[in-house]
Amino acid sequence: MVQVKITVVKVCFYEELADAYLADGKSVGPCPLLREGDTFLYEGGAEMPKGFCPWAWIDVYHAISVLSSVPSGNHWYRYPDQRITCCTDGVRPVIFALQALPQSSNED
Repeated sequence: MVQVKITVVKVCFYEELADAYLADGKSVGPCPLLREGDTFLYEGGAEMPKGFCPWAWIDVYHAISVLSSVPSGNHWYRYPDQRITCCTDGVRPVIFALQALPQSSNED
């Protein structure tokens, strides 16, 4: 199993949807937990990295788990060890870049 670097690429906020569907409207603002440029390291198991959003973890864990165990080619992606995914918050989604990191040479 390889480690996966998780990078917050974009934090979105759709004010018009917030006003239309959320009790507090656009005053909720964008995701309060994650910022563009934040990075996290997945080291295996199902353990969420410290500081990561638990709701986003539920949404993106499958992609992280697959990439950490069998990075393989896919015609959708330019690089076989990278993926783009997001949390499923329709009003304030966060987009993540995933990158499988090479295993260090001192591992058996």
